[in-house]
Amino acid sequence: MGQKVHPCGFRLGINRDWDAKWYAEKNYARFLLGDLKLRRVVGEKCQRGGVSRVEIERSGDEVYLTIYSARPGILIGRGGQNVEILKSELEKVSGNKIRLTIREIEHPELEASLVARSIAERIEERIPFRRVMKQAAFRTSQAGAKGVKITCGGRLGGREIAKSETLHEGQMPLHKLRANIDYGVTEAHTLMGRIGIKVWIYKGDIMPEAKEKSATAKTSEVSQSA
Repeated sequence: MGQKVHPCGFRLGINRDWDAKWYAEKNYARFLLGDLKLRRVVGEKCQRGGVSRVEIERSGDEVYLTIYSARPGILIGRGGQNVEILKSELEKVSGNKIRLTIREIEHPELEASLVARSIAERIEERIPFRRVMKQAAFRTSQAGAKGVKITCGGRLGGREIAKSETLHEGQMPLHKLRANIDYGVTEAHTLMGRIGIKVWIYKGDIMPEAKEKSATAKTSEVSQSA
């Protein structure tokens, strides 16, 4: 059996929340198809904006869309012109009223999808893949990550037979549920074919003891006041 468990889906409901925040019994298929169309439009129209992820929340006839971007200025445009164009495109595809919010990512080097996309862009510029992988891992480690793992697969370096190479630095506890691991995957389109790129970034553990300590502190304060 291959190691094909998605690191984010493996931790949903434990230390990671859903990107689609809505519930439906009758219209589930229609809402799911609508979400896929919205994400496809965002991916096509915001390629230069450094979009990491998109959160979708439905409330009645309105759709709340939150875009996390490393370059929000490009998405907003001069005087908010690009936002209005994007909003009209999303409303045309969805058929509902869109409430659009753009949030800035403070550390793009810790977002696996952005790191994977930057590696793909540099490979498409014919830069040697090993150098690109080492530089990306170095920048991610310098940004504060506890571990990083990068895998590239395909006709690397113009080889006739496809192969995969992996670069691993630091820790990568894939089986630990409280580990905060971000995962991103993309493809680089080269003259020799497509090269698949996968990135894992370990940011540390999310400990639940902090909530318990705060709860015990509140109970002790109540007992003292009583």
